Amino acid sequence: MAMWDKIKDQAKTFQQSQGARGASGSGQGSHGGPLGGGRSGSSSGGSKAQLIGMFKSQLASAKSELKSGAYRDASMAMCALVAAADGRVEPSERQRVEELIVSNEVLQNFPADQLRQRFNQHVDRLLANFEQGRAEALQVIAKAAKKPAEARAVVQTGMVVAGADGTFEPSEQYAIREACTALNIPPSEFGV
Repeated sequence: MAMWDKIKDQAKTFQQSQGARGASGSGQGSHGGPLGGGRSGSSSGGSKAQLIGMFKSQLASAKSELKSGAYRDASMAMCALVAAADGRVEPSERQRVEELIVSNEVLQNFPADQLRQRFNQHVDRLLANFEQGRAEALQVIAKAAKKPAEARAVVQTGMVVAGADGTFEPSEQYAIREACTALNIPPSEFGV
């Protein structure tokens, strides 16, 4: 439980700092304002569901900016890495993650079949040769590093998918950490 509290605190500070950073940064200050930093502080105990909800709302607030092919491709690689983090993907899990992807508000910027195709391509590669598939997925993820807002959104998308089943496995945390490294984001920002 402690880990989720840690992530929640970090996500809160991240939300508050994002306002400051957004305004000074790459001229994308428009959504940097009141992201409801105080609002999330009222929750006591802070469940995973609340945390996932917070990542979802952070993603939704940046939806209009998350339309690039780099974000789409990196997010699908991220989702595949999380799904295959333990080295296997049951058909039911693959289907569940696909549904999460297609129903994700921000990912609805893209045609569902494009998302499915890219996600499944990565999963197939990971299952065929995990190390090679992982290296390829991380290369695709790294392409989103140029825009910090997109890079963070890729990790948030991975967190939402990883936490959707109510558990956050060590292997999933490791996959998120690797993606953070590929994107030049300190993993501690997401508590992993």
